[in-house]
Amino acid sequence: MLVATGISKSYPTPGEPLQVLRDVSLRLAAGDSLAIVGPSGAGKSTLLQILGTLDEPTEGTVQLNDVDPFQLEETELARFRNRQIGFIFQDHHLLPQLTVLENVLIPALANGRPSAESKERAADLLQRVGLASRATHLPGELSGGERERVAVARALLNRPSLILADEPTGNLDRRTADAITELLLRLQQDENAILVTVTHSPTLAAAMAKQQTLIDGQLQA
Repeated sequence: MLVATGISKSYPTPGEPLQVLRDVSLRLAAGDSLAIVGPSGAGKSTLLQILGTLDEPTEGTVQLNDVDPFQLEETELARFRNRQIGFIFQDHHLLPQLTVLENVLIPALANGRPSAESKERAADLLQRVGLASRATHLPGELSGGERERVAVARALLNRPSLILADEPTGNLDRRTADAITELLLRLQQDENAILVTVTHSPTLAAAMAKQQTLIDGQLQA
């Protein structure tokens, strides 16, 4: 379960605090998918960063599988994030000097040298995203859609219970975006993970089981 309760986020300014999120609450179970839509500046990315434990709320709580990650020590939080949360970004953030396979294995590097199990998992994921034949290629040798598929595989390496996607189809043409959407949902269901994506794409949003709109920092049905 992912449970966010009363999440608010503000930033200090020389005048009044800048209020980005206001009393946001949501509850999702394994297998659920949610699209959060809304205008630019509404707080979508800020909410995603809080759900991903990359930023702390000013008020409110987040619980993932009955754990409040913001109560953990820094090293424990990093370990929790690495094991429980997978991130997919619009710009994919692949390391250009590493091969496709090595990029997928990045989450396993937190524990030192990747295990044989992690390598087998990475190879299996590349097979499932249709890139087994590209495992030894560098990111610069891939198309935009292929790089995004690598990012999807990387996010799933440690079998996270929560997948967070920030505009995962934002830089792709319509046909490629549709293929990435289908792939992401299929893998999310296969893994029985929670998927939360923020997007400006009506097509991507409509593919999710649930949609909510964030306006002026408040989440609406």
